[in-house]
Amino acid sequence: MLSRSSFNLLNLDDYSCVTDRPRIPRVMTVAGILSEFEEDNISGKSENDVVSSAPERRIIVANQLPVKGYRDVERNKWVFEYDPDALVLQLKSGFGSDVECVYVGSLHVDVDPSEQEEVGQTLLDKFRCVPTFLSSEIQNRFYHGFCKHYLWPLFHYMLPVTRTHGVRFDRVAWQAYVSANKIFADKVMEVINPDEDYVWIHDYHLMVMPTFLRKRFHRVRVGFFLHSPFPSSEIYRTLPVRDEILRALLNCDLIGFHTFDNARHFLSSCSRMLGLDYKSKRGYIGLEYYGRTVSIKILPVGIHMGQIESVKSSDRTAKKVVELKEIYGGKVVILGVDDMDMFKGISLKFLAMGQLLEDYPGLRGSVVLVQIVNPARSRGHDIQEVEDETRKVASEVNQRFGKNGYEPIVFVNGPVSTEEKIAYYAISECVVVNAVRDGMNLVPYMYTVSRQGSPELDNALGISEQEGRKSVIIVSEFIGCSPSLSGAIRVNPWNIDSVTEAMSLAIMMPDNEKRLRHEKHYKYISSHDVGHWAKSFDQDLERACKDHFHKRCWGVGFGLGFRVVALGLNFRKLSVEHIVSSYNKTTSRLILLDYDGTVMPQASVDKTPSKEVISILNVLSNDPKNVVFIVSGRGKDSLSKWFDSCKNLGLSAEHGWLTRWSGDSDWECCGGLAVDAEWKKVALPVMEHYTEATDGSFIEQKESALVWHHQEADPDFGMWQAKELLEHLESVLANEPVVVKRGQHIVEVNPQGVSKGVVVESLIASMQSKGKPLDFVLCIGDDRSDEDMFEKISSSVVNRGIAEVFACTVGLKPSMAKYYLDDTVDVIKMLHGLESASTQVPKTVGSGVSFETSF
Repeated sequence: MLSRSSFNLLNLDDYSCVTDRPRIPRVMTVAGILSEFEEDNISGKSENDVVSSAPERRIIVANQLPVKGYRDVERNKWVFEYDPDALVLQLKSGFGSDVECVYVGSLHVDVDPSEQEEVGQTLLDKFRCVPTFLSSEIQNRFYHGFCKHYLWPLFHYMLPVTRTHGVRFDRVAWQAYVSANKIFADKVMEVINPDEDYVWIHDYHLMVMPTFLRKRFHRVRVGFFLHSPFPSSEIYRTLPVRDEILRALLNCDLIGFHTFDNARHFLSSCSRMLGLDYKSKRGYIGLEYYGRTVSIKILPVGIHMGQIESVKSSDRTAKKVVELKEIYGGKVVILGVDDMDMFKGISLKFLAMGQLLEDYPGLRGSVVLVQIVNPARSRGHDIQEVEDETRKVASEVNQRFGKNGYEPIVFVNGPVSTEEKIAYYAISECVVVNAVRDGMNLVPYMYTVSRQGSPELDNALGISEQEGRKSVIIVSEFIGCSPSLSGAIRVNPWNIDSVTEAMSLAIMMPDNEKRLRHEKHYKYISSHDVGHWAKSFDQDLERACKDHFHKRCWGVGFGLGFRVVALGLNFRKLSVEHIVSSYNKTTSRLILLDYDGTVMPQASVDKTPSKEVISILNVLSNDPKNVVFIVSGRGKDSLSKWFDSCKNLGLSAEHGWLTRWSGDSDWECCGGLAVDAEWKKVALPVMEHYTEATDGSFIEQKESALVWHHQEADPDFGMWQAKELLEHLESVLANEPVVVKRGQHIVEVNPQGVSKGVVVESLIASMQSKGKPLDFVLCIGDDRSDEDMFEKISSSVVNRGIAEVFACTVGLKPSMAKYYLDDTVDVIKMLHGLESASTQVPKTVGSGVSFETSF
């Protein structure tokens, strides 16, 4: 069992202990003196303010460090070397020579606690690696428990329906996962300079780590790349900690995926579970998340061309090719290279091989399927079951079709060196990647580059340069590299007949067609290598982080629900004392209030205003120094009924289409426009058609507008239908004097020139034309339609010289307003403050009585 003390790792607030931890200083301001930049010093900060003598730095975080280690028994010391096959090491080729990479991760070997400090220092000094040294208890539950036996199957579309088919969610294993992620984050904090460094986190092992980093450094630059599939929202939603993982990933600045399908599933999960919609602009996809834009990157990883070319040219590879040519001379070699796990479809591949020999007797004795099996990355009965089944199918095929000197299916048990794999690639006419679900899978890429040949390989094979430049790839539809291999034969691995026919096609394909397919693949693979991938991701990460110091950040939420709200530098909470002080100094005031979500809570079922609200509005509107308006999207009938007792209160209905200055005055149309409902005869049937086709949607008919609501519909289907409806309405109403626009779960058709912003402009102009120049404006709202008011008010400060202007949004969120209040409770408190100011110290003004506050 994990000790109870380890559960404290779940407390994300437990970072006070590292606040004073010294970080590696990176900037020299005076000769011989090193200094650090303060995390929260944002005044006047820009990218050009800092000139660092140190190289740029990327902190690369992955489950495993890119080093191999072993214990030298004779010297009684640990010996380490770089692992050239490690992706996180290869990606450095995409960075410039002036970029330093620091690696954070675990070792493949267990190091005794007494030696960890020495080993850690050696790895940092010689390899720029920072080991995490997880305890065996956390490692087992984190990696073998939660990652490999729960997340890995789930992300590959396998649900643990029964105990015999997968491992069900285990809260202790989840806590170990969070604990491990925090340890990784702590190690990053030991070496990071948050003002300059970029952090790049890799794969599903570390999906909650971004929250720990964002909690400690609000402006940390973090990218994440998922190398495994991301399941559809229907699968992902079964995860008990689904929200925690999504919110943790959204604490990144950039999230990368190999394919659009994976990105689409992630975006769909964010929409369905968190209510977030994405936007695409100029080729970039982004999610707006509490004032931050989380960018989405879609780019498949590539291979390290330099490494493959180097291995192709080695004598060891050429020697292995000669050896294999002697073994398989005169036979057509079909190659498979897979890990031993349940998703690689090895047994399905073997069944297809058996079917091939059954359907095409002439191929018996001349076609061999060589299967290289890499060791399983985890352990358990499920791996053993897959291995037993695979060997059973291979044995059955070999017994049925084998003979002396001929074995149709040949097992090559790993680990197999890169030199040996390239030798196998070089002699194979076809490679089959038959996974039922996989991430990227770079086997087809390595095969293609190996088949491109080299002088050494050509000599070993005894062929000319032209003869060797051909290849055929059979690839599953369900793996990440499939979309980028347009010349491959794509198959459904579950369809044995389809895979069999693909094998037959590959064997009998004319050489010229093989060359054309090979050339097409090689051109793409050689230009989209791992360096291209890393450089592209790094550039997008820099772009995603460029505005970090142009915003003020607040941390909100607890535990894994923590997030940062990023707002303008001048955005702040409206102080009651401040606004009351300004209120008392002014004599010509305009107060504009939205209704729903501002003075009336959105969650309230009964939307009738309370007696408290009516009383406040009466006091404020009866003050002769004030003009008070409710500016709402609701219809005039509702507003007239609710505020009948407020005789001096102005009302603006339907987002400004209809306006009434007081209870005794008539309703006026915006700008004197006449009500023309002819366009409704065109728009309403279209909306009705979409309503009938979209379960949960409905139409709201206003005097001036039609609104199609889809908040109760399926999120994805509702969004698609809204997009279609928008385009449909824009087409049929192109010649009508209306505007069609999308809002939060709505599609709305309004007359042209109608908005809350127009109302504000009209009211200000009207008051000033009557000889009442304003010296105080208060405007409060909570949604997108109110942003029009804030924009107009901001321009009025400049154009009309209004002294005191308070544009205030409800809720801590990005807005054009300069101020915010937390909720409707805060709004009422603030209005009470103004009410009190209007009812203190009576002072006669003309024939009426007004009030002012004395201090």
